[in-house]
Amino acid sequence: MQPWIESLINGRSAVVRPLLLALMLFGVLLPLNVAQAAETDAEAKAIAAATAHAVPGFWDPRRRPERPDLSRLTVIRFLTETDYPPFNFTGADGNPAGFNVDLARALCEEIKVTCTVQMRRFETLLDALAGNRGDAIIASLAVTPQTRGKVDFTDPYYRAPGRFAARKDAVMPEIRPEYLEGKKVGAITGSAHEAYLKAMFTDAELHSYPNDEALRAALKRGEVDFIFGDAVSLAFWINGTDSENCCAFSGGPFTESRYFGEGVGIAVRKGNDLLRQSLNWALFRVWEKGRYTDLWLRYFSVSPF
Repeated sequence: MQPWIESLINGRSAVVRPLLLALMLFGVLLPLNVAQAAETDAEAKAIAAATAHAVPGFWDPRRRPERPDLSRLTVIRFLTETDYPPFNFTGADGNPAGFNVDLARALCEEIKVTCTVQMRRFETLLDALAGNRGDAIIASLAVTPQTRGKVDFTDPYYRAPGRFAARKDAVMPEIRPEYLEGKKVGAITGSAHEAYLKAMFTDAELHSYPNDEALRAALKRGEVDFIFGDAVSLAFWINGTDSENCCAFSGGPFTESRYFGEGVGIAVRKGNDLLRQSLNWALFRVWEKGRYTDLWLRYFSVSPF
């Protein structure tokens, strides 16, 4: 996970049992009776796909949000970050691209409103929103007490837990503090992941690195035994060419909200209830139709969960 401004970074991100626990914690829907839980074919499709690949699912098909008065919305100006793949980045054509960008476009199609997407440096996003240079931030901004004090959020649309990664010849099915005693574990300086290691894995040998690139390079060359970081960005790296097929997840996800936040939502200005409710309604619709699942699987063929 990339470094955030100091006050925000700490909010950002047997085998079967941890997996089942993770699915429940992340809100992944695992209905015993899909037909009972899904009232439409679209809902059944979304749930079945989510179950198979652990796609985040925060929406209950039995609790459909009320449709707000969308006629009062004429345009939504989304703000996103310049360089946080696969969520938001500059595409080959020079235009904004990524999971967040595609999700924003899908939301606009549901609301049937014109939308723009402007890319800015992450540390400028909150000020830009406060200064009315945009209407909503869709940039993997974590819901934390600090951010809640500045903006209002939609319902979460994914969570970024912490996970360990190791070289493929050293993967463990389960990670506990006692298992890593004396092991060299890397994390990014100042991150929530470093703080978690210091608090919970006190017998591990902590190695801190300035950024993701340095952290992952240390694992590849064997400087550390494990790295601990944002599960979503690690999944993207593990499945990409930069990892050179060196590494894999070790153990399951860590979800403590004190360190890793309550989830990721779309931020709007304080009191903008119409936009917040409209986006919540559109998020449900995008999930219900299976479009959220399609987007997730397109960008995350290796599940972060």
